[in-house]
Amino acid sequence: MTSAPTSDKIVASAKRTLETESQGLLSLTTAFDNGLSQPFCEAVKIFGNIQGRVIVTGVGKSGHIATKIAATLASTGTPAFFVHSTEANHGDLGMIARDDAILAISWSGETAELRGTLDYSKRFSIPLIALTANADSTLGRLADVVLALPREKEACPLNLAPTTSSLMVLALGDAIAVSLLENREFTADQFGVFHPGGQLGAKLLHVNDLMHSGDALPLVQSGTLMTEAIVQISTKGFGCVGVINQDELIGIITDGDLRRHLSTSLLGENVDDIMTPDPQTIPPDMLAAEALEILNSRSITTLMVTEGKKAIGILHLHDLLRVGAA
Repeated sequence: MTSAPTSDKIVASAKRTLETESQGLLSLTTAFDNGLSQPFCEAVKIFGNIQGRVIVTGVGKSGHIATKIAATLASTGTPAFFVHSTEANHGDLGMIARDDAILAISWSGETAELRGTLDYSKRFSIPLIALTANADSTLGRLADVVLALPREKEACPLNLAPTTSSLMVLALGDAIAVSLLENREFTADQFGVFHPGGQLGAKLLHVNDLMHSGDALPLVQSGTLMTEAIVQISTKGFGCVGVINQDELIGIITDGDLRRHLSTSLLGENVDDIMTPDPQTIPPDMLAAEALEILNSRSITTLMVTEGKKAIGILHLHDLLRVGAA
């Protein structure tokens, strides 16, 4: 009867796996100095210049990785989808158009199920990029561009289960997607179009989607007595009040300022003597994620929103929590 593994053995196994896979990524990085750079650039240029989509295909573990690569490409502005190599032989080849390009993934390069896709790409002159560890394989010989991966030891102790190899394929797919993203100057706004849901979608909202404005905005004119300022702080509920000169924001008074100046004469003071001048402000078109970073880095809960120097809104940390951005 096999004894249960100890915690030390479990942790040691995990660390060996991560160290082995890290070595695979390091080897892949080094490969760019040993011949991978040129075909990688050719592949990125092909994918960037086609009028259609990137068709990512594979079976088994390569198929699972191909699905993720296709999803990453599509979400970062490169139209793409996954076609299962087996299903392609039973009608799904019709999903591949002549203005597309194919990224075929096979570690050995001899995956039998790929043959129909390879023949189809040659018949209709569809660019074929191979991602394989065997450049001399059938896939490698038929491809227009070969992205040859270095062979590294699998994290599996039998050196059989795709582990290190799968990670290397996934990483190179990410490198392709990011290169395409950067070359087309893909923006956060464009990214948000493809990610409207969840916390990521919330962080891609803009400040003007979340800020309070109009009558909800706590403001007093320069020269106002603190009695009125405290009324604004209490009734508007943001824990602060902005001080303006005409429409220009010149300062802010927070609960912290009130505590620092607490005295029997506070109510008779002028807001100009109590305020913090030139407060941190943000523009209305700033991303919610950027505003959250400012709030966190300065350990504050509110930010005044301005256009030029005119106060037009206020953003509270609770607004970001409400939509799931924080």
